[in-house]
Amino acid sequence: MHSAVLLIEFGSIILGLGLLGRFAGRFQLSPIPLYLLAGLAFGEGGLLPLGASEEFVAIGAEIGVILLLLMLGLEYTATDLVSNLKTHYPSGLVDCALNALPGAAVALLLGWGPVAAVVLAGVTWISSSGVIAKVLGDLGRVGNRETPVILSVLVLEDLAMAVYLPIVTALVAGIGLMAGSVTLAIALGAAGLVLFLAVRYGRLISRFVSSDDPEKLLLVVLGLTILVAGVAQQLQVSAAVGAFLVGIALSGEVAEGAHTLLSPLRDLFAAVFFVFFGLHTDPSSIPPVLLPALGLAVVTALTKIATGYWAARRAGISVKGRWRAGGALVARGEFSIVIAGLAVAAGVEPSLGPLATAYVLILVVLGPLTARYTEPVATWWTRRREPGRTEPAPRTAEAEAPVAD
Repeated sequence: MHSAVLLIEFGSIILGLGLLGRFAGRFQLSPIPLYLLAGLAFGEGGLLPLGASEEFVAIGAEIGVILLLLMLGLEYTATDLVSNLKTHYPSGLVDCALNALPGAAVALLLGWGPVAAVVLAGVTWISSSGVIAKVLGDLGRVGNRETPVILSVLVLEDLAMAVYLPIVTALVAGIGLMAGSVTLAIALGAAGLVLFLAVRYGRLISRFVSSDDPEKLLLVVLGLTILVAGVAQQLQVSAAVGAFLVGIALSGEVAEGAHTLLSPLRDLFAAVFFVFFGLHTDPSSIPPVLLPALGLAVVTALTKIATGYWAARRAGISVKGRWRAGGALVARGEFSIVIAGLAVAAGVEPSLGPLATAYVLILVVLGPLTARYTEPVATWWTRRREPGRTEPAPRTAEAEAPVAD
């Protein structure tokens, strides 16, 4: 009887997520807000709380985080990461300063303490790579000159996650300074070792994992990722970091094949993860933190726009391209929820989960709008402030695209 209820509940969740995803796709929106709302509806204090399937959903949510970070790692080669770090690290530092500090400041002002401040700093710092990539594709800006700048900022954020997540894991677990230092040293050592092996022996590793049979490739990559994630978690490093490092180590045809095979699984379990996060957030706890979440969303939307503008200016991009870069970086999503989820699971601050949920809901909806309208609004405002200024003819997306040699 228990298994029947579990199947009915979990099947209803998956079916509901599929319908919500189709609804969001019809209006070219990110489905993340709808998944979070679904979790709120089925969690404590919601319309129809779950019972039998909650533990099963928790396991699926953990797999969702692992697959999100694995797929992120597959997007980059170790060489690309090292090159981006050397060239664009000033942009990464500006990004961290402008966007992490507001989150930390709000947590301290609310009296949540230093651990919650570090967590909320990460929530407000990291942009949503998935949402931004989709928006750039929908707007036809993939070939624009500012797009590599946007991607470089995202890559640096992803690299920073490999250092930040072990720190947060140690802090929320209440590990002492000495043990936390050891954990961080292990994480940095593992990341450095994986990058070294990926640069020097990436082809050999990929050849070992490679298989012409899609079934065998899927099993080997998925099994290796979950195994490494489990070992990383056992070492108090973070399962997500372990999965990210596995993705970096794979390259070439293996990475492309694994990406194709794992994409549906990632989408499925990532959706389950967002639902699970919503399940642990009482809807009645959101209204008290809605005003701080809204204020934080407005401030960090502006700081992200400033980050993109500065990074694009540093790269020699035109003024309109700078505004487009800034507007594109506003969206927060999956990784903000991943970071908040670590704190929620550890019981750091009861109000942190609701605030993070409201914050992400606001910016995941606002992000596509700022990507589309920041540059036109900035141009209109400039013309209004300087009516006598002669504006050059508007450049098309093709004109902004890099010219092949």
